[in-house]
Parts: sequence; structure tokens; C-alpha cells
Amino acid sequence: MAAREQVLSGVDEAGRGCLAGPVVAAAVVLSQENPLSGLTDSKRLTPAQREDLEYRIKTQARSWAIGLAWPREIERINILQASLWAMQRSVRFLWCQPDKVLVDGTHRLPGPVPSESVKQGDRTVPAISAASILAKTFRDRLMAKLDKKYAGYGFGRHKGYGTAEHLDCLRRLGPCPMHRQSFRPVKEACSQEARQCLPGIYDADEPVR
Repeated sequence: MAAREQVLSGVDEAGRGCLAGPVVAAAVVLSQENPLSGLTDSKRLTPAQREDLEYRIKTQARSWAIGLAWPREIERINILQASLWAMQRSVRFLWCQPDKVLVDGTHRLPGPVPSESVKQGDRTVPAISAASILAKTFRDRLMAKLDKKYAGYGFGRHKGYGTAEHLDCLRRLGPCPMHRQSFRPVKEACSQEARQCLPGIYDADEPVR
């Protein structure tokens, strides 16, 4: 009897360096019989290319899933641990459970499934590339929806990253519930907002800690 083929899943995340919104992870088990062309790091693709590949991944992969970690969890356990747990959740939601998980970066995943870290895996391992594309497209779409709920921050444009526009909005409006309060630019905006609301309580010349 022939040995069963090992089931491999690629995993990657999007939004780790953002100031707002969740970190989103995806896990993908590709079909060996129906390989996909054009897979690479999502950041190297145009939005139109990502959307085309997203459709092909979802229709041709053996299994795919999304996992999230929201801002309050990021604040509680730090962004690295939250990213790893979001990736672990995406693996757990796969209906085709893998024998091994290949993770973009330098960290392995918590949990019972064996994992291996792959530096620049989103460029070299097709299943990780596919995961990076699903994570990116899902998160971009989610941030566009959050832009409507939390108007004025421009989430639909900068996707929560620390752009000049976003930092200006933080200074003017203060943080919203989607901001990661433990990240320094958000902390500084909170301190600035408190000084404006409680004049005389904070020393304007005292550095923000």
C-alpha cells in the first residue's frame, strides 16, 4: 500500500505593523493536482492581481481558512503572540487538517500540529504565498467596512498603517475602539487627548512615556 501523501499548509498574516484593526491570518492547503500559477508575496501584486488570485485560491485549494486577533487581544498579549495565535486559529479552522504547517517568518506556531518557519516564505513557498494573498485581501476588505463604522480615520485608504494621514487623524480625533492602545503613536495620541481635556493636569513639557 502506498504511503499517504503528507498534507502541508502554508500560513501568513497581514496587519501586524498597523496601528488599528485586527491582525488577520490565513491558512491554505493547495491542491497538488491543480497547481496555481502567479503566486508570490501579496505585497508584490496589484490589487487586481490579488483579487484574481484570491478567487482562484478559494475555488481550487483543498482547504483555506481565516483567523483573527482583535486590538484588545493584541494589547493583552502583544502583537507577536497575537499574530501567532491568529495563525494557529486559521489552521484550526481548516476542514482538511494538515500534517505540517509552513509559517512565513522566523517563528513556529503554538499548538499540536508540527510547524516550520520559512524566511521569506511568502515569496518562495506557494502555499504561504496563497495565505499571504487571502490574509491581505480579507483584511483590506474588512478595513474598508470599518472605515464606514469609524468615519474620519481613513481606514479604507491606509488600512490602519501609520501613514501621515492616519497620524494626523489620530492627533485631531484621538483613538477609536479599533486602535491598538499599546502602540506608541496611539499612546501619544491618547496622552495628547487627555491633556486637551484636562488642562493643567499634564505638564506640556513632560515627555510622553
